[in-house]
Amino acid sequence: MASSSSSSSSCSYCSCSCSCFVVLLLVFTSFSSVFSSSISHQIPTKNQTSFHPARELKKLKHIRNYLRKINKPPIKTIQSSDGDVIDCVLSHLQPAFDHPDLKGHTPLEPPERPRGNNNSIEEAVENFQLWSESGEFCPEGTIPIRRTTEKDIYRASSYRRYGRKPIRRHVRRDSSGNGHEHAVVYVNGEQYYGAKASLNIWAPRVTDQYEFSISQIWVISGSFENDLNTIEAGWQDPKHGHWWLEYGSGLLVGYWPAFLFSHLRSHASMVQFGGEVVNSRSSGFHTGTQMGSGHFAEEGFGKASYFRNLQVVDWDNNLLPLTNLKVLADHSDCYDIRQTTNSVWGTYFYYGGPGRNVKCP
Repeated sequence: MASSSSSSSSCSYCSCSCSCFVVLLLVFTSFSSVFSSSISHQIPTKNQTSFHPARELKKLKHIRNYLRKINKPPIKTIQSSDGDVIDCVLSHLQPAFDHPDLKGHTPLEPPERPRGNNNSIEEAVENFQLWSESGEFCPEGTIPIRRTTEKDIYRASSYRRYGRKPIRRHVRRDSSGNGHEHAVVYVNGEQYYGAKASLNIWAPRVTDQYEFSISQIWVISGSFENDLNTIEAGWQDPKHGHWWLEYGSGLLVGYWPAFLFSHLRSHASMVQFGGEVVNSRSSGFHTGTQMGSGHFAEEGFGKASYFRNLQVVDWDNNLLPLTNLKVLADHSDCYDIRQTTNSVWGTYFYYGGPGRNVKCP
């Protein structure tokens, strides 16, 4: 996907009232957000009973070659107060273009926004990342990327595994959804060209390193059994067919080129909103990983997570409020969902849950 300008709080086309990835998102242009993370200043040491200088030198050579590949030459460098270094890299040199399918691709100018979108890119942008607190930004035509260091690589099991989650070979799967449990609302049966909502953001507890908990919008086309295309937010540019992601107050993060898809090249056939948890049952019981805030939908405002003002984009690039939603909760005793409507929030729903509890053993 191609990334865009700076960040704000309320995600459109995965719109968040408090904030809102997918491989091959092409970065669009300047002021894109990059999440600056604090780095430990010690390389973890391993219990080395024997030391092989030739092997270690070879490993170091591989690491430095890898760093030269992923760290692109910057136009400007910004030092963050937490120790991170942010490189301002020309948009056409962003890492997405290392992928064979994107070689020679040129980032596009922003398309026409869907009509009915009230977000304005002129609104002030809240700087919520440490590196931007100094008031420094990347120049026009560049994107900010946190510089990867040798210390980062040493923290991974190998440079080949850097940035990847460990693969669990023998995970007990739930009977439905291969261990994936959902609490979602969805629409299908029509042609959809994008989706938008606002949601509140929480920090759910995840109890196993092989599990996750997410809240998002799914834009879907194809078969669940075979050739499924899905992106986790976006709307389709009517001219080129690319799927764009907009964040907060009209800020474009970037786009997924149409040629990456088999079905989404033309339109989506389903849109989902809600939460998903992976239940590995590593202890033999249902996971205690939370969805949303960890509270059930019935607990309502201030407790439960919500999505509000649900909309989709039609064939004529108009944003339309959603009606006739279908509701799905794979295990409502673990994670549930309740949908309703009012004049302020439009179509909205509360969802989530704690996972394992008395009714969800």
